Amino acid sequence: MRIRILGIGMGPQHVTAEVAQALRGCDYVLAVEKRPGDELAGVRGAVCAAYAVPLVTVPDPARDRSAGLTHAEYSSAVVDWHDARAAAYRQVLEQRDGTVGFLVWGDPALYDSTIRVVERLDVDFDVLPGISAPQVLAARHRIVLHEIGRPVHVTTARLLREAVAAGQDNIVVMLGGAPDLAELAEWSIWWGANLGTTSEELVAGRVHEVTPEIEAARERAKANAGWVMDVYLLRRAAG
Repeated sequence: MRIRILGIGMGPQHVTAEVAQALRGCDYVLAVEKRPGDELAGVRGAVCAAYAVPLVTVPDPARDRSAGLTHAEYSSAVVDWHDARAAAYRQVLEQRDGTVGFLVWGDPALYDSTIRVVERLDVDFDVLPGISAPQVLAARHRIVLHEIGRPVHVTTARLLREAVAAGQDNIVVMLGGAPDLAELAEWSIWWGANLGTTSEELVAGRVHEVTPEIEAARERAKANAGWVMDVYLLRRAAG
């Protein structure tokens, strides 16, 4: 048995030649389905159909998403969730031989748990990179993610306030819902949702000026696709 962890960006249009070749060599793709009719599982299905690879799904185990979890409680909840996913995958793998693919949104190395989950299975695996959401964000807005000779800090919406308090002033934010940026009203933002898909939305400007526009764009993306994934760059205003 062999596992291939494959970055697919945001769907068929982002599959690299390297990943396409690997997909053609897979006997099936294994994925979680968050609910019946899961739209994101549908996108994975479209990728599989493009390369004539069967898609096998398992229900995604529940995760503790209680409001107000401490960092330690959140980390513990994620570890439990990963363990449960590994157990669900193991049941399928024990019944099927061959090479199995795991299709990862964006790139497997950036805010994705597939590698951590697969490591629990004690099966040989390799990883092929994909196009990440920050890359697509920068391309769509025709910007560089950092200023000349300066760093870019990549974090989650959950840890944004911590990053700002630590003095970070050029921040890519992932894994967030509707951003609450009232405290950063004078910062600049380059925001995107559902990047690389037919429901893509883009907004850029000063936070206090474009917040209503972002809110409306999020609603359009969700209405069009049934789901919404945000990513954005925040940069402190000069001066």
